[in-house]
Amino acid sequence: MKRNGLFALIALALGGMTATAAQAEDYSNWYIAPRVGAVIPDSDRETDSSLFTGLGLGWWSTPNLAVDFEWSLNDADFENDSARNGHEWESVGLGVSARYFFGEAGTAWRPYVMGGIGALRHANISQSQLPEGRTHGWDPMVTAGGGIQYNFGERVAFRGEIAARYDRDNNSRQYYTPEHRMGFTDVLVTGGLVINFGGGETAPPDKPIKQDEPGKPPTSCRDLDDDKDGVNNCDDRCPGTSAGTNVGPDGCPLKVVIDLRGVNFKFDRPKKGEKNIAPTLQEPTAESIAILDQAVDALQRNPDVRVEVAGHTDAVGTDEYNQGLSERRARIVYDYLTSHGIDASRLSGPVGFGESKPIDTNDTKEGRARNRRTELDVQ
Repeated sequence: MKRNGLFALIALALGGMTATAAQAEDYSNWYIAPRVGAVIPDSDRETDSSLFTGLGLGWWSTPNLAVDFEWSLNDADFENDSARNGHEWESVGLGVSARYFFGEAGTAWRPYVMGGIGALRHANISQSQLPEGRTHGWDPMVTAGGGIQYNFGERVAFRGEIAARYDRDNNSRQYYTPEHRMGFTDVLVTGGLVINFGGGETAPPDKPIKQDEPGKPPTSCRDLDDDKDGVNNCDDRCPGTSAGTNVGPDGCPLKVVIDLRGVNFKFDRPKKGEKNIAPTLQEPTAESIAILDQAVDALQRNPDVRVEVAGHTDAVGTDEYNQGLSERRARIVYDYLTSHGIDASRLSGPVGFGESKPIDTNDTKEGRARNRRTELDVQ
């Protein structure tokens, strides 16, 4: 290509990059797209690979579809074994291309496919004689390919592309035979910039912001409680809790545990197969039975409450043994509740946690006694 044209294209690209520092007030769907690359010619064209330059004026018709009106130029030398070795051949292109982009507008990487139509003007720069005295001519062309675009920001993006260009060329050869056909398919490998006029790719319009009524103070999240749990939206870390849920100051559900405090088991009780709960309880037994009866009464007065029966042990013994012991403790309390009128459908478990969840130290006799317990976890 002519050297002045190349300098102008580079200056145009640099000018577009500098424009990214400015801020645009108005948004536009239009952009310019200078690009450079290489033309890998059809082998029957008998020309060498050549430099490709192009300039497009594009428009985002939708967030995923762009249309470019394009001008292109490449000058190629004929191969050494060509009859016209030493001559230069110029191809000027005019066309329109459509590029469909995948992904959402504004994302960094966006692959695309493209297709286009137009015409190529072939001219023999060295003015060697052509059939019927012709030295130039226009021929129809079509292009198809794909590429990827990387968005640096709202204003500038890089576009890399590979495409096949077919043109019905009847000018670049001096004769045509079945072996030397009319029409060629070249490969274009290009890279360039996309410089938007005042904005980036077309994006869906923002939802209008609801304005407060004149004279009315602006609404704050501290004035709202969308899930009606008594904790305002600013402090609510668990939005969407169902109505009636017992929540803490952060709006998250509280775990309610009926720990049957005072119902403690003797060391290593109950034994396997032991069914009667009274002999397994720590003295005074009557107090422990009274606490169990209070739990039965509370469950009977609240028929909608469901609980999980969970057993625990101290840290004396192996993990395996304590796991089985905790399950026996949960089972004997579970059986006590069902034998006193609590429907089994309201009870889940029984489950055992062994020594994994102590509520006191295991270094003292009193602490170990407290850890030998059963809890009712409200579901």
